[in-house]
Amino acid sequence: MERNLIAETVDKVDEEVRLLGWVNTIRDHGKITFIDLRDRSGMVQCVGTNLEHVSPESVVEIIGTVSGRPENLVNSKIKTGSIEIQIKSLKVLSKAAELPFDMGTEDLNLDLPTLLDYRALTLRHKKQQAIFKVQAEIINAFRQALLKRDFVEFQAPSIISSVPEGGAEVFKVKYFDHEAYLSQSPQLYKSLLVGIFERVFSVNQIFRAEPSVTTRHLTEATSLDVEFGFIESWTDVLEMEEYVIRYIFSEVEKNCREELDLFNATLPKISDNIPTLKLKEAQEIIFQRTGRDVRQEKDLAPEDEREMCKWSLEEKGSDLVFISHFATKKKPFYVLPDPEDPTYAFSVDLLGRGVEWSSGGQRLNDYETILKHLDEWGLKQKDVELYLQSFKYGVPPLGGFALGAERMTMHILGLKNVREASLFPRDMERIDLRLSR
Repeated sequence: MERNLIAETVDKVDEEVRLLGWVNTIRDHGKITFIDLRDRSGMVQCVGTNLEHVSPESVVEIIGTVSGRPENLVNSKIKTGSIEIQIKSLKVLSKAAELPFDMGTEDLNLDLPTLLDYRALTLRHKKQQAIFKVQAEIINAFRQALLKRDFVEFQAPSIISSVPEGGAEVFKVKYFDHEAYLSQSPQLYKSLLVGIFERVFSVNQIFRAEPSVTTRHLTEATSLDVEFGFIESWTDVLEMEEYVIRYIFSEVEKNCREELDLFNATLPKISDNIPTLKLKEAQEIIFQRTGRDVRQEKDLAPEDEREMCKWSLEEKGSDLVFISHFATKKKPFYVLPDPEDPTYAFSVDLLGRGVEWSSGGQRLNDYETILKHLDEWGLKQKDVELYLQSFKYGVPPLGGFALGAERMTMHILGLKNVREASLFPRDMERIDLRLSR
């Protein structure tokens, strides 16, 4: 007998079905036992008498007849709430040990360390699964949005020979008889590939050896990177990013309604256009609104990012806001300075719901200027030889951006810690298991 998925059972009243799945919950009333069975398609109530003992999370085979529930017993909260399965036989395929906590609750109320210590188990809970269904939709929508605009996908290497970008600390790795590093970003590779494919994107793991123990930082994160050529202005980058963001929100809204409802989540508001402010303008607004004088700072602190998101929502009706023109020397060597004031660059951050979602901007494409910047930044040409090779032979004006998949997921669903939005988070104290145990 072929397997039936649980979602199919609503159309099979009075038919016999064979279901395979996990025992979600058990309600034993003496001779009569109710089992909520789940598989990848949903959950259904099964009813039987004189069943052998079975434990929650055990994997079972149930053969039974689909019957309609009386109207007063219909469960409108689930898609199969109008039917139940009258069990004819139950076979345990894999018995689960006693659970360390109750997995049958609506909310898995565990502290974060426990949630992560038992990751192989807690990910089975519907709310945990919902997080990563939303994240999968974000990544899929990112990919589809760019394919519709004639971009080519690529995969950048994670092992690199040098550290040309500066900024975040990096992980050294032993590479045979040589020293290498884990990549902080696919930036140099995607810029190089603009000279080949013109429009490229990637979904890459990036690694940051920053000694940060915060609710917003991960050691390994998923970066959604975009780069494209023949741009007329740095504002072309913003227009492309806004298109991608709107596409992602639309697909999540359309395909993840059930998952959003589990978290009482609403998608971020966007006005007709995402507001754009220069850093100096943002700092002046912060001063006027709060009295805090950050007008001489080279970047926005977390408190500043939160304040600018509040301003954007209150004044522009948008949960998102672009902040541009950061100090050139605080950015990597490839940023394009603004000709009107070269101390500031055509670099842009996207802030959403109080935190940075992405960074990007327009890049240098003039070979001689890139060489000059390398010297000014104290970098060696040999460390970016392959990158330079591309620009030596001609690359069009280009720009791009990179979104953080985990941060987007976190702030769409209103999670408290970015580790909740990572399937298997890595931080200073965890590589699957806590290192200090």
